[in-house]
Amino acid sequence: MHFFKNANRTGLNSMGRIQKILIANRGEIAVRVIRTAKKLGIRTVAIYSGIDADSLHVAKADEAWCIGEIELSDTYLNIAKIVDLAVKTGCDAIHPGYGFLAENAGFVKACRDAGIIFIGPDTEAMRIMGNKIEAREFVRKHGIPMTKGVTGTPEQLMATAHKIGFPVLLKAAAGGGGKGMRIVYKEDELAEAIESTSRQARSYFGDETVYIEKFIEEPRHIEVQILGDHHGNVVHLFERECSIQRRYQKIIEESPSPTLTPEVRHKMGEAAVAIGKAIGYHNAGTIEFLVDRDLNFYFLEMNTRIQVEHPVTEMVTGIDIVEEQILIASGEPLRFRQEDITFSGHAIECRIYAEDPANNFQPSPGKMTLYREPSLNGIRIDTGITASTEIKSNFDPMICKLVVRGKDRHEAAQLMLLSLREYIIHGIRNNISYLTEILRSEQYLSNAISTKFCDEYTGILTNRIAEEYREIPLYVPAIGYLLNTLSNRAKRKNQNFATPNLWEQTGFWRNRMEITLEVDEQPVNIYLEGYAGKTYKFYTGGRLWQADVTLQDLNRCEFTLENRHYTIWISEIGGNQAYVSVGNHIFGLKRMDLLAEAVVASGFDRHGADSNVVQTPMPGKVIKILFDEGDEVKTGDGVMIIEAMKMENLITAPRDGIVKQLFVTLSDRVESSKTVLELEP
Repeated sequence: MHFFKNANRTGLNSMGRIQKILIANRGEIAVRVIRTAKKLGIRTVAIYSGIDADSLHVAKADEAWCIGEIELSDTYLNIAKIVDLAVKTGCDAIHPGYGFLAENAGFVKACRDAGIIFIGPDTEAMRIMGNKIEAREFVRKHGIPMTKGVTGTPEQLMATAHKIGFPVLLKAAAGGGGKGMRIVYKEDELAEAIESTSRQARSYFGDETVYIEKFIEEPRHIEVQILGDHHGNVVHLFERECSIQRRYQKIIEESPSPTLTPEVRHKMGEAAVAIGKAIGYHNAGTIEFLVDRDLNFYFLEMNTRIQVEHPVTEMVTGIDIVEEQILIASGEPLRFRQEDITFSGHAIECRIYAEDPANNFQPSPGKMTLYREPSLNGIRIDTGITASTEIKSNFDPMICKLVVRGKDRHEAAQLMLLSLREYIIHGIRNNISYLTEILRSEQYLSNAISTKFCDEYTGILTNRIAEEYREIPLYVPAIGYLLNTLSNRAKRKNQNFATPNLWEQTGFWRNRMEITLEVDEQPVNIYLEGYAGKTYKFYTGGRLWQADVTLQDLNRCEFTLENRHYTIWISEIGGNQAYVSVGNHIFGLKRMDLLAEAVVASGFDRHGADSNVVQTPMPGKVIKILFDEGDEVKTGDGVMIIEAMKMENLITAPRDGIVKQLFVTLSDRVESSKTVLELEP
C-alpha cells in the first residue's frame, strides 16, 4: 500500500534525460527502485550474481544481466563491470540503492567518466561524510553538537582512549549500516577490539581506519531525512526513531519519533538542513543523531544515500523518496518548500530477518518450505524474494521490510502485531516472534527504550517466547496436521497429486486408526475415533477430543477444539515430515507409523555430534583460523571465525583437546555442518 503524493509530477521522458536506469544493487531495494522507475516510464536493468538468479529483482526488471558467480568483488562490487554494462545497455543513469557501492566516491567518478548519471550526491559530499573522522571535523566547524572523540593509529588510540573515559564506542571510519562498530567497556579489552574492528572495516569497506568516541549511556538513535537539489535547496522530511537495534543494526523504526518534543524536532530538522546546505548536498541523505535522556542531541554521522528505513518516512509524508532522487539527478529543482511538508499518522517498520534471536541472532540461511505474506489494509511489504527464493549465506539475512501506518502509534503497533501474526515462514529460523514480543513489551509501549534495549531484554524476550511455546499442548499441532491431511484428500485428487497423501497410504477409513507422531522429537499417540462431515473425534492424552474444521485449504487449517479456536499452517517436506505453526511458533512433525520413501534433512532433525570434531553451524567463508594443528584448546575457546550474511560468527571448541587436523584454509567457503577441524585428547 502506498501513500505517495502526485503533486507536480513531471514526466522524465519528455525532458529527454533519464530514459533507462541500471540498478547497481540486489534484493528489496532493487525491487523498490524498479517500482518507482516503472511508474515514471523509465526502463530498468538489473544485475545479479550466479547464485542470486532466483531473486525477485531479476524477474521485475526490464532486463537482467549476470555479471559473475559468487564473490562480491566480482559482482556487486565490481565497478568496471557495472559501468561497462550500463554503457553497453544504453543506460542514462545508475541507482546504487544502499550498501555495496552506494557511498563509493570511486564509483561516482567512474559513472561520470562514462557519461552516466549517478543517482546520488557528488564525490565531495560523499568523501567528507563517508569518512566518519572527517565528517565530525566538518560538522564541528558549523556549530552542530557532537560527542568527544579520538582519532589516530591503533597505538595512539590505545594511549589516548582513557582521556574520554570508558565505555567508548569503537567505529570504522568508512563504516555504515551498523558494520564495524563495537562498545568497549574496559581498557584491557581495547587492543583486541581494535584488531577485530579494523579487520571488519577492511573486509566491508576496504579501509581499516577506526576511531573512538564517547559512548552515551541509554541513548536514543534518531535520524532526519533530507533532500537537496542542484539549485541550493535543502529540506527535511522529519525524523525517524531507530533506537531498537541488534548488533548495531536497526530492526524496528518508526516515524514520527515518540520521544521528541515539537521544539526539539524543529531544532534537529534545522540542524540537519544546515549540514546539508553547508556541504552543498543534493539527492537523498540522512543525518543521524544520538539523543540523551534530557533530549540533548549529538551529531553521529551522515549517510549519503537512501536508507533501509526510508518507507516509514514515505508512509507519513506521502513523498516517494526514490522518485525525488531521480528528479533531482535529472536536474529538477525540489518540488516543495519546507513549509509544504507535513506528516500524518504514525508508521512503524519491522525488518524480518532469517536469524535465530535465541542463539545470538545467528543467521539462518536455507530454503523456505512455506512463505506467506500478510494482506491487510494499511501495510506495505518491501522484499526481494518470492516463496521459491533460497535465502543465501552470501548476503545480508533480511527477508523483507514490513511497514504499517495507523492514525497514531497505538493503532500502528496493533496493526503491526496483527501483520506479524499473519506472516508465515517455515523452513528457516526467523525473528517474527522476537519482533512480536518487542512490540508487546511494556518498555516499547511506554516508549522506555534506548539503543541498549536488545542487549538488556533479548534474554527476557526469548525466554518469554520459549514459555509461550511450551504452553501450547503438543496435541494441538498434531491434531491440526491430521485434520488438514485428512480434509485435503479431495483437493489433492483434484490437483492431480502424483503421490497419495499419508491418509490414503494407510487407509483412513478404518473405524479406529492409531497414528504415531513425533512433535519436536516428543512422541504423541493419537487415535482417530471417528468423523462425520467436518467434525472429528480424537483420543489422546487420556481423553477424547472433538475437533470441528471451520476453514481449510492446502496449507492452512482453522478448527475449534473444545470451544477454543486455532489457526495452523502446514508445509510438508517429504519423508513423512512437516512443519506446523501455531501462532508464530513452529513445530516439526514426523509420522512414525509410516515408512518414509526418502530421508529428507530438516531443521528439526537433531543428531548427536561427534565431540571430537568441530562443524560449521551455517554456510559461510572462513576469515580467521585461531589455532594451528598441534595447539591445545579449552572448552568454549574460539577456534575459527566464519563470515555469514555479513556477520562474523565465532566457532568454538566443544571440549578440551589438541587440534589434530584442520580441514579448511583461510578464505575457504564452507557449507552447513562441514567438519572444519578434528580434536584429540
